[in-house]
Amino acid sequence: MEFSFTPLGISAAQPAYGRHLAGHVLAAGNELFLLDCGEGTQFQLHRYGVRRSRFRYIFISHLHGDHFFGLIGLLTSFGMNDRRDPLTVFAPPGLEEIIHLQMKLTGTILPFELTFQVLSADKKYRILETPSLEVFAFPLDHRTPTTGFLFQEKTIPLNIIPEIIDRYGLSFEQIRAVKTGADLTLPDGRQIPNHDLTLSPYRTRSFAYCSDTAYLETMAPLIRGVDILYHESTFREEDAALAKETFHSTAKQAAQLARLAEAEKLVLGHYSARYLDLSGLLEEAKAIFPNAVLGEEGIPVQVQAERMSGQIGQIPD
Repeated sequence: MEFSFTPLGISAAQPAYGRHLAGHVLAAGNELFLLDCGEGTQFQLHRYGVRRSRFRYIFISHLHGDHFFGLIGLLTSFGMNDRRDPLTVFAPPGLEEIIHLQMKLTGTILPFELTFQVLSADKKYRILETPSLEVFAFPLDHRTPTTGFLFQEKTIPLNIIPEIIDRYGLSFEQIRAVKTGADLTLPDGRQIPNHDLTLSPYRTRSFAYCSDTAYLETMAPLIRGVDILYHESTFREEDAALAKETFHSTAKQAAQLARLAEAEKLVLGHYSARYLDLSGLLEEAKAIFPNAVLGEEGIPVQVQAERMSGQIGQIPD
């Protein structure tokens, strides 16, 4: 099953050098999630062939324009395309008022149910559960209340070795029990351990989204062991004073956080318009955290589905 993060906008504050404003897509199994929606996001969705109709949830990290000014346009397009499926927007306080005022003054009526879930930016807590995922919000440190998001796959049920079902004529109840980890008792009293009946389970995957934030070490335990960490890297280290003043991070600081959190991969993004060449940002990050990459628009960063280590036993006669 797919698990990938695709940046659609990697520029900070304003478009620069062909780079667009914040908007990103997480694909997890059959679901798509939109993370932030800066100006031009729907153009980027169209450019990279993302089916907008598949979004059921949108996550807005904070109310700075480069992270949400594209939302009213996207919602209006949904309406013009006669969307009927409900849509939920997770956002800080105030966004619902902004959107409803825009709709009122433009005479916009949406043909679908739009719900806003107001976020708290002072603790880590679960905000969404789907059949395959749990999503958590956690606090960032910016000039306005800002929330990060952690997407964590649920444990996938065990898969039975196909030959087992026919060989032993397993009932539905037995199949369900084996998938939950139970051993199998045969009619003659023999017991077959579960590891001889099932394939090694897939390990769960995770993604953390840290949009605009100052360097915040206390974030590390909240996202420990994450497979993909997207962390803003607005500035180079030579501009660290400006990063501190504006509550942003340098690429080096993003790498330090990735190392503290024991992340598997770091994706940089949210680059200042003062840099045409981004190679210096990557060099600073890789010196601290070698598995760092520059986020590039339209280029997915994937985590492959992998079975946990373990031997498959012999099927008893």
